[in-house]
Amino acid sequence: MSAQNVKKEIGFDWRKLFINPVLNKEITLRMRTLRSMWALFFYLLAIGIGALGFLYITQMDGGRSGFNPDASRTMFMFISMAQLGLIAFMAPGLTAGIVSGERERQTLNLLLTTQQTSANIILSKLAAALAFMVLIVVATMPVYSIVFLYGGISPSQLTMVFLFYLFVMIVFGSLGILFSTLLKRTMISVIVTYGVTLFSFGGTAFIYLILNSIMDNTYRGSANIPDYGWIGYIMGLNPIAALYSVFDSEISRSVFRAGYSSANYQKDAPIELWQEFLIVYTIIAVGAVLLSIRKIRPALKKRSTSAD
Repeated sequence: MSAQNVKKEIGFDWRKLFINPVLNKEITLRMRTLRSMWALFFYLLAIGIGALGFLYITQMDGGRSGFNPDASRTMFMFISMAQLGLIAFMAPGLTAGIVSGERERQTLNLLLTTQQTSANIILSKLAAALAFMVLIVVATMPVYSIVFLYGGISPSQLTMVFLFYLFVMIVFGSLGILFSTLLKRTMISVIVTYGVTLFSFGGTAFIYLILNSIMDNTYRGSANIPDYGWIGYIMGLNPIAALYSVFDSEISRSVFRAGYSSANYQKDAPIELWQEFLIVYTIIAVGAVLLSIRKIRPALKKRSTSAD
Protein backbone atom coordinates (compact mmCIF):
# COMPACT_ATOMS: atom_id res chain seq x y z
CA MET A 1 0.00 0.00 0.00
CA SER A 2 1.44 3.37 -1.00
CA ALA A 3 1.92 6.27 1.41
CA GLN A 4 -0.81 8.23 -0.34
CA ASN A 5 -3.30 5.39 0.18
CA VAL A 6 -2.30 5.14 3.82
CA LYS A 7 -3.12 8.82 4.30
CA LYS A 8 -6.52 8.27 2.75
CA GLU A 9 -7.17 5.30 5.03
CA ILE A 10 -6.16 7.20 8.15
CA GLY A 11 -7.91 10.36 7.10
CA PHE A 12 -5.37 12.66 8.71
CA ASP A 13 -2.07 14.02 7.48
CA TRP A 14 0.31 15.00 10.28
CA ARG A 15 2.35 17.11 7.88
CA LYS A 16 -0.55 19.51 7.54
CA LEU A 17 -0.33 20.20 11.25
CA PHE A 18 3.39 20.96 11.34
CA ILE A 19 3.99 22.09 7.73
CA ASN A 20 1.32 24.47 6.50
CA PRO A 21 1.10 27.94 4.94
CA VAL A 22 0.45 29.63 8.29
CA LEU A 23 3.56 28.16 9.91
CA ASN A 24 5.64 28.89 6.81
CA LYS A 25 4.48 32.52 6.78
CA GLU A 26 5.02 33.03 10.50
CA ILE A 27 8.50 31.48 10.48
CA THR A 28 9.51 33.57 7.46
CA LEU A 29 8.26 36.84 8.93
CA ARG A 30 9.69 36.05 12.36
CA MET A 31 13.18 35.06 11.27
CA ARG A 32 13.90 37.40 8.36
CA THR A 33 13.08 40.75 9.87
CA LEU A 34 15.72 43.24 10.98
CA ARG A 35 14.03 43.45 14.38
CA SER A 36 14.72 39.76 15.01
CA MET A 37 18.40 40.25 14.28
CA TRP A 38 18.68 43.14 16.71
CA ALA A 39 16.68 41.24 19.35
CA LEU A 40 19.13 38.35 19.10
CA PHE A 41 22.10 40.73 19.24
CA PHE A 42 20.97 42.59 22.36
CA TYR A 43 19.92 39.37 24.06
CA LEU A 44 23.37 37.84 23.59
CA LEU A 45 24.97 41.14 24.58
CA ALA A 46 23.05 41.18 27.87
CA ILE A 47 23.93 37.56 28.69
CA GLY A 48 27.58 38.07 27.67
CA ILE A 49 28.00 41.22 29.76
CA GLY A 50 26.47 39.45 32.74
CA ALA A 51 28.83 36.47 32.39
CA LEU A 52 31.94 38.59 31.90
CA GLY A 53 30.93 40.86 34.77
CA PHE A 54 30.56 37.87 37.06
CA LEU A 55 33.99 36.60 36.00
CA TYR A 56 35.53 39.97 36.78
CA ILE A 57 33.92 40.22 40.21
CA THR A 58 34.81 36.68 41.30
CA GLN A 59 38.25 36.33 39.71
CA MET A 60 39.87 39.54 38.56
CA ASP A 61 38.76 41.85 41.34
CA GLY A 62 39.63 39.38 44.07
CA GLY A 63 43.14 38.81 42.74
CA ARG A 64 42.70 35.03 42.66
CA SER A 65 45.06 32.91 40.59
CA GLY A 66 42.43 30.27 39.81
CA PHE A 67 38.70 29.86 39.44
CA ASN A 68 36.94 27.86 42.12
CA PRO A 69 34.46 25.21 40.81
CA ASP A 70 32.01 26.45 43.44
CA ALA A 71 32.24 29.90 41.89
CA SER A 72 31.68 28.29 38.50
CA ARG A 73 28.49 26.69 39.81
CA THR A 74 27.38 30.04 41.21
CA MET A 75 28.08 31.64 37.85
CA PHE A 76 26.00 28.97 36.12
CA MET A 77 23.08 29.64 38.46
CA PHE A 78 23.44 33.39 37.94
CA ILE A 79 23.36 33.08 34.15
CA SER A 80 20.47 30.61 34.32
CA MET A 81 18.38 32.91 36.50
CA ALA A 82 19.16 35.91 34.30
CA GLN A 83 18.19 33.99 31.18
CA LEU A 84 14.97 32.82 32.82
CA GLY A 85 14.06 36.45 33.46
CA LEU A 86 14.83 37.39 29.85
CA ILE A 87 12.74 34.50 28.54
CA ALA A 88 9.81 35.52 30.73
CA PHE A 89 10.19 39.07 29.43
CA MET A 90 10.29 38.05 25.75
CA ALA A 91 7.64 35.32 25.64
CA PRO A 92 4.61 37.57 26.30
CA GLY A 93 5.88 40.17 23.85
CA LEU A 94 6.19 37.60 21.07
CA THR A 95 2.83 35.89 21.60
CA ALA A 96 0.45 38.40 23.20
CA GLY A 97 -0.31 40.08 19.86
CA ILE A 98 -0.45 37.07 17.58
CA VAL A 99 -4.23 36.83 17.19
CA SER A 100 -5.25 40.31 18.29
CA GLY A 101 -2.79 41.77 15.77
CA GLU A 102 -4.50 39.83 12.98
CA ARG A 103 -7.82 41.15 14.23
CA GLU A 104 -6.60 44.76 14.30
CA ARG A 105 -5.20 44.46 10.77
CA GLN A 106 -8.56 42.97 9.73
CA THR A 107 -6.88 39.85 8.36
CA LEU A 108 -8.19 37.36 10.92
CA ASN A 109 -11.46 36.78 9.09
CA LEU A 110 -9.56 36.06 5.88
CA LEU A 111 -7.33 33.63 7.75
CA LEU A 112 -10.34 31.83 9.21
CA THR A 113 -11.89 31.35 5.79
CA THR A 114 -8.91 29.30 4.58
CA GLN A 115 -8.70 25.52 4.78
CA GLN A 116 -6.54 25.77 7.92
CA THR A 117 -8.24 24.54 11.08
CA SER A 118 -8.28 26.51 14.31
CA ALA A 119 -5.72 24.11 15.79
CA ASN A 120 -3.40 24.64 12.82
CA ILE A 121 -3.59 28.41 13.16
CA ILE A 122 -2.99 28.53 16.92
CA LEU A 123 -0.29 25.85 17.03
CA SER A 124 1.52 27.25 13.98
CA LYS A 125 1.66 30.77 15.39
CA LEU A 126 2.77 29.45 18.77
CA ALA A 127 5.41 27.21 17.19
CA ALA A 128 6.83 30.13 15.17
CA ALA A 129 7.19 32.26 18.29
CA LEU A 130 8.73 29.39 20.25
CA ALA A 131 11.14 28.63 17.40
CA PHE A 132 12.56 32.15 17.63
CA MET A 133 12.95 31.90 21.40
CA VAL A 134 14.62 28.50 21.08
CA LEU A 135 17.03 30.02 18.56
CA ILE A 136 17.94 32.75 21.03
CA VAL A 137 18.49 30.31 23.89
CA VAL A 138 20.59 27.95 21.76
CA ALA A 139 22.67 30.94 20.64
CA THR A 140 23.76 31.41 24.28
CA MET A 141 25.55 28.05 24.34
CA PRO A 142 29.00 29.68 23.86
CA VAL A 143 28.37 31.69 27.03
CA TYR A 144 27.61 28.51 28.96
CA SER A 145 30.78 26.96 27.59
CA ILE A 146 32.73 29.35 29.83
CA VAL A 147 31.32 27.48 32.82
CA PHE A 148 32.56 24.12 31.52
CA LEU A 149 36.09 25.48 31.32
CA TYR A 150 36.18 25.69 35.11
CA GLY A 151 34.03 22.66 36.01
CA GLY A 152 31.39 22.33 38.69
CA ILE A 153 28.52 21.72 36.24
CA SER A 154 27.58 18.49 34.49
CA PRO A 155 26.04 18.24 31.01
CA SER A 156 22.93 16.66 32.54
CA GLN A 157 22.31 19.77 34.64
CA LEU A 158 22.69 21.98 31.59
CA THR A 159 20.23 19.76 29.70
CA MET A 160 17.69 19.98 32.51
CA VAL A 161 18.00 23.76 32.59
CA PHE A 162 17.44 24.08 28.84
CA LEU A 163 14.43 21.74 29.02
CA PHE A 164 13.08 23.92 31.83
CA TYR A 165 13.54 26.96 29.59
CA LEU A 166 11.60 25.26 26.82
CA PHE A 167 8.78 24.45 29.20
CA VAL A 168 8.63 28.04 30.47
CA MET A 169 8.50 29.29 26.87
CA ILE A 170 5.55 27.01 26.15
CA VAL A 171 3.71 28.08 29.31
CA PHE A 172 4.02 31.84 28.92
CA GLY A 173 3.64 31.56 25.16
CA SER A 174 0.38 29.68 25.64
CA LEU A 175 -0.87 32.30 28.09
CA GLY A 176 0.10 35.06 25.68
CA ILE A 177 -1.77 33.53 22.77
CA LEU A 178 -4.79 32.87 25.02
CA PHE A 179 -5.12 36.51 26.05
CA SER A 180 -4.45 37.55 22.46
CA THR A 181 -7.42 35.41 21.43
CA LEU A 182 -9.77 36.51 24.19
CA LEU A 183 -8.94 40.21 24.14
CA LYS A 184 -9.49 42.38 21.08
CA ARG A 185 -6.72 44.93 21.66
CA THR A 186 -3.06 43.99 21.46
CA MET A 187 -2.01 46.52 24.07
CA ILE A 188 -4.49 45.16 26.61
CA SER A 189 -3.44 41.60 25.81
CA VAL A 190 0.24 42.46 26.32
CA ILE A 191 -0.48 44.21 29.64
CA VAL A 192 -2.56 41.31 30.97
CA THR A 193 0.03 38.74 29.87
CA TYR A 194 2.87 40.66 31.50
CA GLY A 195 0.73 41.06 34.61
CA VAL A 196 0.19 37.30 34.90
CA THR A 197 3.90 36.70 34.26
CA LEU A 198 4.89 39.23 36.92
CA PHE A 199 2.49 37.63 39.38
CA SER A 200 4.00 34.20 38.80
CA PHE A 201 7.44 35.59 39.62
CA GLY A 202 6.79 38.23 42.29
CA GLY A 203 3.23 37.65 43.44
CA THR A 204 3.67 34.03 44.45
CA ALA A 205 6.86 34.84 46.38
CA PHE A 206 5.16 37.77 48.10
CA ILE A 207 2.14 35.69 49.15
CA TYR A 208 4.43 32.95 50.47
CA LEU A 209 6.51 35.39 52.52
CA ILE A 210 3.41 37.07 53.96
CA LEU A 211 1.76 33.79 54.96
CA ASN A 212 5.02 32.44 56.36
CA SER A 213 5.51 35.60 58.42
CA ILE A 214 1.95 35.46 59.74
CA MET A 215 2.26 31.83 60.77
CA ASP A 216 5.67 32.41 62.38
CA ASN A 217 4.36 35.32 64.44
CA THR A 218 1.26 33.40 65.43
CA TYR A 219 3.11 30.35 66.79
CA ARG A 220 6.25 32.11 68.03
CA GLY A 221 7.22 30.77 71.44
CA SER A 222 4.71 27.92 71.23
CA ALA A 223 5.82 24.55 72.57
CA ASN A 224 4.07 22.57 69.86
CA ILE A 225 4.51 24.15 66.47
CA PRO A 226 1.92 22.82 64.04
CA ASP A 227 2.81 21.72 60.54
CA TYR A 228 2.01 24.58 58.19
CA GLY A 229 4.33 23.53 55.42
CA TRP A 230 1.35 23.61 53.07
CA ILE A 231 2.29 27.19 52.23
CA GLY A 232 5.25 25.73 50.32
CA TYR A 233 2.89 24.76 47.53
CA ILE A 234 2.61 28.47 46.73
CA MET A 235 6.33 28.67 46.01
CA GLY A 236 5.97 25.68 43.71
CA LEU A 237 4.21 28.09 41.33
CA ASN A 238 7.24 30.40 41.23
CA PRO A 239 9.54 29.85 38.21
CA ILE A 240 12.66 31.07 40.04
CA ALA A 241 12.12 28.76 43.00
CA ALA A 242 11.36 25.85 40.65
CA LEU A 243 14.55 26.44 38.66
CA TYR A 244 16.62 26.78 41.83
CA SER A 245 15.26 23.45 43.08
CA VAL A 246 16.79 21.85 39.97
CA PHE A 247 20.22 22.87 41.30
CA ASP A 248 19.59 22.29 45.00
CA SER A 249 16.77 20.05 46.29
CA GLU A 250 17.30 21.37 49.82
CA ILE A 251 15.24 24.43 48.96
CA SER A 252 12.18 22.20 48.67
CA ARG A 253 12.64 20.94 52.23
CA SER A 254 13.13 24.49 53.44
CA VAL A 255 10.06 25.86 51.66
CA PHE A 256 7.83 23.02 52.86
CA ARG A 257 9.33 23.41 56.36
CA ALA A 258 10.34 19.76 56.52
CA GLY A 259 12.02 19.24 59.88
CA TYR A 260 10.79 22.51 61.43
CA SER A 261 8.07 20.96 63.55
CA SER A 262 7.83 17.81 65.63
CA ALA A 263 5.17 16.44 63.27
CA ASN A 264 7.43 16.36 60.22
CA TYR A 265 10.94 16.39 61.69
CA GLN A 266 12.18 13.39 59.71
CA LYS A 267 10.08 13.98 56.62
CA ASP A 268 11.28 15.08 53.23
CA ALA A 269 9.48 17.57 51.05
CA PRO A 270 6.17 16.12 49.78
CA ILE A 271 7.17 17.10 46.25
CA GLU A 272 10.06 18.89 44.60
CA LEU A 273 9.25 22.46 43.60
CA TRP A 274 10.15 21.88 39.97
CA GLN A 275 7.91 18.80 39.87
CA GLU A 276 4.93 20.77 41.17
CA PHE A 277 5.75 23.54 38.70
CA LEU A 278 5.70 21.11 35.78
CA ILE A 279 2.42 19.48 36.84
CA VAL A 280 0.48 22.68 37.51
CA TYR A 281 1.71 24.67 34.54
CA THR A 282 1.29 21.76 32.14
CA ILE A 283 -2.41 21.80 32.95
CA ILE A 284 -2.49 25.59 32.55
CA ALA A 285 -0.63 25.52 29.21
CA VAL A 286 -2.80 22.76 27.75
CA GLY A 287 -5.95 24.50 28.92
CA ALA A 288 -4.79 27.82 27.46
CA VAL A 289 -4.07 26.29 24.05
CA LEU A 290 -7.36 24.39 23.94
CA LEU A 291 -9.32 27.48 24.96
CA SER A 292 -7.50 29.54 22.34
CA ILE A 293 -8.42 27.00 19.66
CA ARG A 294 -12.03 27.08 20.79
CA LYS A 295 -12.33 30.87 20.99
CA ILE A 296 -10.44 31.98 17.88
CA ARG A 297 -13.52 31.58 15.70
CA PRO A 298 -16.52 33.81 16.48
CA ALA A 299 -19.49 31.99 17.93
CA LEU A 300 -22.43 31.86 15.55
CA LYS A 301 -25.72 32.88 17.11
CA LYS A 302 -28.57 30.49 16.43
CA ARG A 303 -31.62 32.13 14.95
CA SER A 304 -34.91 31.05 16.39
CA THR A 305 -37.41 30.19 13.68
CA SER A 306 -41.07 30.76 14.43
CA ALA A 307 -43.65 28.31 13.23
CA ASP A 308 -45.93 29.48 10.42
